[in-house]
Amino acid sequence: MSENKYKGRILSFWQLLKSKKIEIPIIQRDYAQGRVDKKEIRENFLSALFNSLNDSKPIKLDFIYGSNEDNSFQPLDGQQRLTTLFLLHWYAYQQTNPQSEDNKNVLKKFSYETRISSREFCEALVTNSIILTQNSQKLSETIIDSSWFVLSWKKDPTIDSMLRTIDDIHKKFYSLGNFWDKLTFESCPISFYHVELENMGLTDDLYIKMNARGKLLSPFENFKASFQKYILDNKWAESQNFRETFAGKIDTKWTALFWSHRKENTVDEAFMRFTSAIVMIRLSIEKHEDRVENIRSLQQTPNSVKPELFTESGFNYLCECFDIYSKIKFENINLLLDFPLWQHKPNNNIFSALVYEDNLSSNIQKNSASYTQKVLFYAQTEYLRKVKDFNLSNFHNWMRVVRNIVSRGDIEKSGNRPTIIRSPESFDGVINLINELSEGCENIYEFLVNKETFKSLFAKDQVEEEKQKATLILLSNENKNVIFGTEDNDLLRGRINFAFYCIGYEKNITRFDVNALSKIQKVFANYFNSDESKVSDELRRAFLTIEDNGKYEYYNYWWSFWYVGNANKRCLIDRDGELEFFMLNQNYKLYFKKLVLQLIDNNLNKIISDFTPPPDMPNWKVRLIKEPLLLKDKCASNYFAIPENESCCYLLKSMRPRDFTGCEKIE
Repeated sequence: MSENKYKGRILSFWQLLKSKKIEIPIIQRDYAQGRVDKKEIRENFLSALFNSLNDSKPIKLDFIYGSNEDNSFQPLDGQQRLTTLFLLHWYAYQQTNPQSEDNKNVLKKFSYETRISSREFCEALVTNSIILTQNSQKLSETIIDSSWFVLSWKKDPTIDSMLRTIDDIHKKFYSLGNFWDKLTFESCPISFYHVELENMGLTDDLYIKMNARGKLLSPFENFKASFQKYILDNKWAESQNFRETFAGKIDTKWTALFWSHRKENTVDEAFMRFTSAIVMIRLSIEKHEDRVENIRSLQQTPNSVKPELFTESGFNYLCECFDIYSKIKFENINLLLDFPLWQHKPNNNIFSALVYEDNLSSNIQKNSASYTQKVLFYAQTEYLRKVKDFNLSNFHNWMRVVRNIVSRGDIEKSGNRPTIIRSPESFDGVINLINELSEGCENIYEFLVNKETFKSLFAKDQVEEEKQKATLILLSNENKNVIFGTEDNDLLRGRINFAFYCIGYEKNITRFDVNALSKIQKVFANYFNSDESKVSDELRRAFLTIEDNGKYEYYNYWWSFWYVGNANKRCLIDRDGELEFFMLNQNYKLYFKKLVLQLIDNNLNKIISDFTPPPDMPNWKVRLIKEPLLLKDKCASNYFAIPENESCCYLLKSMRPRDFTGCEKIE
């Protein structure tokens, strides 16, 4: 049964399979005809095949394109039809008695290369016999319950689809009886146009150009195919047993790792996000020449990762990370942290943030964890790599130090709180610092105390603070608990130099007063530890009672000019972030220190009520302190203006009022 047409032949599935191996290449997508949402397409196709066999009515299944690679036919278009025909022939073979080893060997020539699990399933399906009976149990359940079936195969989307198609074949074709001869004789009514594309390999470009009727490959499928070729070309897995290679694990053990983080029944996106993060880290560690631009590109588009960005050591590191997290999942090790991560807090855990969760703080790429979350992931990974016996307390200590380093950028006068890691350059810097620190991740505090200098200059001041805290923490658990409680404060966020300043601690451990620090911790816990606004009118008024060198002018930290009133605009602290500016600014931090010390024994209202104004204090300022309704009702903007002679002030209706309307004059 042959006919030259379109430079091809009309063949049956059995004729093609007897002549050469049929291999669904790795570049192809998964078998989709068996999916739940393809039920109508599947049933229509199976009905057409059934009617053709039952009525001996010829049916041609259009063109099946492909190329020959090492005497194997690799379909470019027709994968779905060929797979369904293979399953139909397998089913018919199971009905034959006695079964022929020769026919079994021919069926084994059909192979799925998209995933190793798919290939192994096809081979096992043919090798093992199934007793076909017409009962209520689905045939797929019989297969899954078989001793040879590997449970992890259920997570392979191709196998899942095959099992569903097998159930539909069993339901429709069982009553047809033995139809093996009809499928395998030369007069088989089911055929297709088989077209071989000579001298053309099955490349990505060819697939995209010609398989217009199919679904294009996902970025992960494209990457996986090219990466496996890259690995083979570089002979990185030459001495390994296949099951231990990248190709052997990517569709089995490592797929199971990402299965709980899948989207739309696929783990492809999770794989790509994980892989791109590893590449970003390795670009920094290995000092790649173009690392900054590549890191920026991968942060914005994780799918842009390319095999060429890997060195052999980077490839080995990636495989090690896959194995580590597979082990963590298998052993159910708890990696949740018992301290806050603030704006970098994941919905679940750091791994989940990396591979699954949306980046709500990014306007560029939602499907990419933040730079900071990737740094936290790297720190977590280094602990898991370098520490043989996992210790939860030591792990938390290590991650706490890293958290402190990455949580705070330089606060702006406006109260903006930018993260310290917001560029590929800063990511590169902090990765190398964490790499250096990870040498002592098993007992980070002892390491910090004994390590004199670091090569990295990233976050130098914070690293120095971590060394100071480490010395105190090792002295006693009481010190440790108070320091932990202080640095977990939502305003301080890991940086407690201001708290040390409040108690007069200057690196002399013999003069460290843990009780004094504990009192400061409680003040911050009571007044400055909320996700909501921490700045109340009472706080603003209490600040007005604090002097520095006889001047009650904490508001001078912010300055602008109001031309309408020929006056200097000032701010009475509009946002809680501005309090951080006070802590860090040498000219204004004394105001905040004095207020914090007063709050140890007093509350805000008592500080206000007990305040006795000095004789030279302008009356408008006294009124702002003593009359609560002025700020509450007349100064919603939290900005006011003071003429040069300070005879009065204007409570501004907005930050930039264009006239006096609505601006209250206070004398």
